[in-house]
Amino acid sequence: MRASVDDVFVRPASRENLRAMVRGLLSEVPRKNLWQLAGYAGHPNPDRLQGFLAKAAWDADELRYRVRDYAVATLAEADAVRA
Repeated sequence: MRASVDDVFVRPASRENLRAMVRGLLSEVPRKNLWQLAGYAGHPNPDRLQGFLAKAAWDADELRYRVRDYAVATLAEADAVRA
């Protein structure tokens, strides 16, 4: 999934910040706020992630389409979801 969205972000730092946020959101961190996500990523404070969310340039529509396509392709597998 990661490689399929890399070119949506202009700067390499933005790609790294996205990865850090996703890793934190998918982790066992009990509270999913920027302080906790930054700590999980090894940052001393949430400034880097706040800057990413507030100022980084990316095509939100394109990112959404790619995540949707990935989810549809992955969940389409017979054993992807167990009830």
